[in-house]
Amino acid sequence: MEFLRNNQTTEVPRLDSLKPLEKHYSVVLPTVSHSGFLYKTASAVKPLQDRRAREEFSRRWCVLSDGVLSYYENERAVTPNGEIRASEMVCLAVPPPDTHGFEHTFEVYTEGERLYLFGLESVELAHEWVKCIAKAFVPPLAEDLLARNFERLGRLPYKAGLSLQRAQEGWFALTGSELHVVFPEGPCDEPLQLRRLQELSIQGDSENQVLVLVERRRTLYIQGERRLDFMGWLGAIQKAAASLGDTLSEQQLGDSDIPVIVYRCVDYITQCGLTSEGIYRKCGQTSKTQRLLESLRQDARSVHLKEGEQHVDDVSSALKRFLRDLPDGLFTRAQRLAWLEASEIEDEEKKVSRYRELLVHLPPVNRATVKALISHLYCVQCFSDTNQMNTHNLAIVFGPTLFQTDGQDYKAGRVVEDLISHYVVVFSVDELELKKQREEVTAIVKMRVAGTASGTQHAGDFICTVYLEEKKAETEQHVKIPASMTAEELTLEILDRRNVNIREKDYWTCFEVNEKEEAERPLHFAEKVLPILHGLGMDSYLVVKKHQSMEAMLLYLASRVGDTKHGMMKFREDRSLLGLGLPSGGFHDRYFILNSSCLRLYKEVRSQRPWSGAPETSHRPEKEWPVKSLKVYLGVKKKLRPPTCWGFTVVHETEKHEKQQWYLCCDTQMELREWFATFLFVQHDGLVWPSEPSRVSRAVPEVRLGSVSLIPLRGSENEMRRSVAAFTADPLSLLRHV
Repeated sequence: MEFLRNNQTTEVPRLDSLKPLEKHYSVVLPTVSHSGFLYKTASAVKPLQDRRAREEFSRRWCVLSDGVLSYYENERAVTPNGEIRASEMVCLAVPPPDTHGFEHTFEVYTEGERLYLFGLESVELAHEWVKCIAKAFVPPLAEDLLARNFERLGRLPYKAGLSLQRAQEGWFALTGSELHVVFPEGPCDEPLQLRRLQELSIQGDSENQVLVLVERRRTLYIQGERRLDFMGWLGAIQKAAASLGDTLSEQQLGDSDIPVIVYRCVDYITQCGLTSEGIYRKCGQTSKTQRLLESLRQDARSVHLKEGEQHVDDVSSALKRFLRDLPDGLFTRAQRLAWLEASEIEDEEKKVSRYRELLVHLPPVNRATVKALISHLYCVQCFSDTNQMNTHNLAIVFGPTLFQTDGQDYKAGRVVEDLISHYVVVFSVDELELKKQREEVTAIVKMRVAGTASGTQHAGDFICTVYLEEKKAETEQHVKIPASMTAEELTLEILDRRNVNIREKDYWTCFEVNEKEEAERPLHFAEKVLPILHGLGMDSYLVVKKHQSMEAMLLYLASRVGDTKHGMMKFREDRSLLGLGLPSGGFHDRYFILNSSCLRLYKEVRSQRPWSGAPETSHRPEKEWPVKSLKVYLGVKKKLRPPTCWGFTVVHETEKHEKQQWYLCCDTQMELREWFATFLFVQHDGLVWPSEPSRVSRAVPEVRLGSVSLIPLRGSENEMRRSVAAFTADPLSLLRHV
């Protein structure tokens, strides 16, 4: 459905269970009749954590008639021991065989937070009961779900698409790793592929949990209005979204059919290990490698590799171990010999052609993984001057790994070496794709050489000029910036030097100022300063001053409901790099929706929705940007002739390190503060200002950090030399005017 496919719109919603849900199945359900003996346990009010023994089941005569499931002591009894009305049923679950004392069981959940467990020995009888009970409580709207061999079926409150202001009730069926959905408007075009989810998370407190499912461009928010059946759905969906086994096709997969476990490792090594000497040749610590691999196999989607927490050799060893342990191998048992034989073809052109033929016959997931891995190894060997891992050395390592040999068969290494050497031809890589790939890895390496990593790079600390309140010679401070320094620590450092006392409601902040763009950005208190310094242009500088709008923004955030914002703003686009090129076009009215995942722009705004008070937008946004990658600057340069003085500049840096920027203007200062406060809120997970600022006492900077000299960040070459010389001769010389 269109609204599910394009629905990362306004919020990670809180579904208020106290408000009545919209129910769209008031039609009379068909009459279903069935009877027979079932084995039943006492009803429960908690999820069944333990196995129920056969002795805990009691034999009961059960009758399903007129929308009521009644159970009797025996078939001759007139008065039932109890009954379950179909109108009160919310979920029907079928556990795997032999989960409990009876081989086949099913569970019935009710609105009254009760769980009923039934058992049978016959799979045919169990299937018949499940089918009849499902027909009794599922409305005709969702009857298509009954034809599926579901493991779980029921109704749940949800929010999706552009309809996030009010929770509705939909019908869901879990079949394997697919979640089929029926909304009030009808069934969804395609089921959610749970093992291909980009995100599976639980948000909210324990009393109001929301399950967030993100698959490509569609997002679904589900909340169990009833705690009992929601916990069952949550566990079942998490299990279905996890890896099912050891083969490639059973792994959690990304958009390109590449297992998430492979993508996580390759991406981390690309970011942190391209220049690491002996990468892939050196082995990580066995215990750390094993723990990491177990975590990745259990749920690779939830594992986020971070420099400083994992070493590149541990990650590379985990990737090699995963590939070596694949039951069928990356090249499959059926084709392994054909690949090895192809390596002996003497004519290079015929050999490459044969490789291309074999590649086509690999299963889709294997084929995508082979390309991703060889593409990565191609990048690694591009930096062999630094990492000492040329094509031949990589082939020696990966030949036995990928073909699962003992290293004695030279043909395995030759295949890998050929694939890397002929990467462009074998995998039909066009010139544009290759250019982007090279630019990306080159930019990563340059950033690391410059010392923009998170503190593990030994590139030395930098000396930077920071101003207090305004840019004047008498207010400048020369500060040593270690890789771990945050904006809050830098702010306190400057205030400590000038003996500035922080009074109540004084919101001192470090700002990044861009003079050419006539804009400034208050740094988040936890933001690392060093990466920002490396990205500053010649027209930019840092200044510590009071954030005059912070109190108003905090008051607004404290009084608002939800974490989203939407409304009209004036919009102008500029595709050039920040501070470069000439912008084109003027300001136009556009409707914006900002939520925790993205900022969306809509060109068309229709009549207001009577139930929400918000204008109705077209389903497809004109533009969309991931909110975490946006930098928001206060101010718009005057030469653009902004329609109001309350504007801000939004800069988006793509994964390829390309920058784009847009200008937005509000009608009032209050609107500007509200938008900016919401940006800060969603970008930093609600933590806009520290609850207790930490004052850190700092000693006078040392001349050297270990064996690495301090390096001034800005100025001419002569100025840098004079700065280093002065600092070496007298560490206090830079601070004489403090």
